[in-house]
Amino acid sequence: PHDLGIWDDEHVEFLRRITTFVHTQGAVAGVQLAHAGRKASTRRPWEGRGAVRLAEGGWSDVVAPSAIPFAEDFPEPRALSRTEIDALCDDFRNAAQRAIDAGFRVIELHAAHGYLLHEFLSPLSNIRTDEYGGSLENRARFTLRVVDAIREVWPADKPLLVRVSATDWADGGWNVEECVQLCRWLGEHDADLVDCSSGGIASDVRIPVSPGYQVPFARRIRHEAGIATGAVGMITEAGQAEAVIADGDADMVFMAREFLRQPHWPLLAAHELGATMAWPDQYDRARPR
Repeated sequence: PHDLGIWDDEHVEFLRRITTFVHTQGAVAGVQLAHAGRKASTRRPWEGRGAVRLAEGGWSDVVAPSAIPFAEDFPEPRALSRTEIDALCDDFRNAAQRAIDAGFRVIELHAAHGYLLHEFLSPLSNIRTDEYGGSLENRARFTLRVVDAIREVWPADKPLLVRVSATDWADGGWNVEECVQLCRWLGEHDADLVDCSSGGIASDVRIPVSPGYQVPFARRIRHEAGIATGAVGMITEAGQAEAVIADGDADMVFMAREFLRQPHWPLLAAHELGATMAWPDQYDRARPR
């Protein structure tokens, strides 16, 4: 209930205020399009786990490929019909059009971390027996349809990224081999780059987190699927990030939480790596000399 949205035309004007400011600062504004699926109507991380009650702004009609909840304290979802899947493809297309109208220049489609598109991909959350379940081709069908729907309105000269979970880290779940094939198809459907993350579909798995632990996924997908990749996860040092690119493991490095800890990380990294980068006038006196 507290997530930013782009599901209504009224959102465009206010999002455009953000993109306009970002672009005046010499940066590029991107938007991540996602549907939470069976993880919807849950609390913000700092409020603890569990469903948001209706009286607090939650909702009862949570949807997924199959009626399997993420965990005991999450809402029980309702399986989507074929007609509803068709409508969701239209919803993603409309969201992409709003992203254009709001001034965004990059779209990342979120098909990872146990949200709706990933739920269709993983056998742990998708037990459908129609054309959207069973074989890899069927489980990937919805994701590829959404990519096609976005490309109907998203210009060919603007990047379309797709975030994937390369593995569920769980027996019987989505695995790297299947993900490589999905990424081949994504390239054929005009996706430009795959952001290689992992996990999120199961609540009871232990992920072997360590510095750069997901870089091998980006490397394998880049070389075997023939599509550009981004590496993400526990990449915090400038030299570490530079090595990912220099060694050919990925085409980009994605960072998030380190920016929360160090908002000026790019300026400091540029200095450490000997690159020239303009500092804001107000901060220039603090630039290392």
